[in-house]
Amino acid sequence: MLANSAPYPRVIGLGTANPDTCYDQTVIADMFGHKQARIKKLFENSHIRKRFLYLPEPGEDGLIEQEDSATLQKKHLSGSLEMGAAAINKCLREQNLTTRDIDYLACVTSTGFLCPGVSAHIAKALDFRPDVRRTDILGMGCSAGVNGLQVVTDYVRTNPGKKALLLAIEVCSSAYYVDSSMETAVVNSLFGDGSAALLITSDDEYSGESGPMVVDFESETITENIDALRYNLVNGMLSFYLDKDIPYVIGANIHKPIQRLLERNDLKLRNIDHWIIHSGGKKVIDSIKYNIDISNHDVRHTLSVLQDYGNMSSCSFLFSYDNLRKENIAKKGDIGVVVAMGPGVAIETALLRW
Repeated sequence: MLANSAPYPRVIGLGTANPDTCYDQTVIADMFGHKQARIKKLFENSHIRKRFLYLPEPGEDGLIEQEDSATLQKKHLSGSLEMGAAAINKCLREQNLTTRDIDYLACVTSTGFLCPGVSAHIAKALDFRPDVRRTDILGMGCSAGVNGLQVVTDYVRTNPGKKALLLAIEVCSSAYYVDSSMETAVVNSLFGDGSAALLITSDDEYSGESGPMVVDFESETITENIDALRYNLVNGMLSFYLDKDIPYVIGANIHKPIQRLLERNDLKLRNIDHWIIHSGGKKVIDSIKYNIDISNHDVRHTLSVLQDYGNMSSCSFLFSYDNLRKENIAKKGDIGVVVAMGPGVAIETALLRW
């Protein structure tokens, strides 16, 4: 089993945030003006009940007009600042800390491009120290939160006593392109806006009651399917493309990084107590369940997040982790596996121990 010698980086806080505006899934279809029966059925049968989104007010006809690229970019920044601040403040309050206590800030987003990056805007808005170290992770999509987790974990592992903050912010509504195609409808029926901040340290003053230790990572990048998840630029706006074969690509490869992760740590699938999986969509979740033989109970938090928020890209798995925390069932010695999938095609995994 896992070694207990050196102190591992430990999660000690989490905060999540969404826009104030929440929409019923079927209402969104009407607001986008989808009249085709097959598209309306897609929204109705997506296993998503509601989503939090920054959407413009509908016109007198009840329809949303396509926002131009400048408006979408402004929304990416304003939404990032609003949700990012809320998530960070909620996270830090758990340990009675402020932004001045943070030594490293890593920001993850794939729903817009800013230069200076999100981390600089957040650092200014929330009064981080001038010497805070920063990293912005762009373009890695739904799996990027786990990539960001590895960055902050590596930092605190090599800087004992320091505190690092991972902030995943996805304003998916700032990357919405509206047309009458089924491909676009699939994307617009799936994604929601959200943010999550995770606090991590290797300071041994924090006990297991604070949260799990982050033990190890493993990746699998399926480059032969590199175009299966991607952004296209249409009329100067981002339009996400999601290949219909993605569930099968993920399912056929999901066992590879998980198997390597577990074997390296002397573990079997039966040793895993908790699964924290990205809410990538019902077909993707079903494919993962089938191919690694886990149960509906194992993915209950994943399905719950999908139902109540949709796919929030890189921060989705942190909402699932938050649901697990609220259950308060994880006990000392429990083992957890994090799984997220994104463009590349990439499967990112992490091993946790309570």
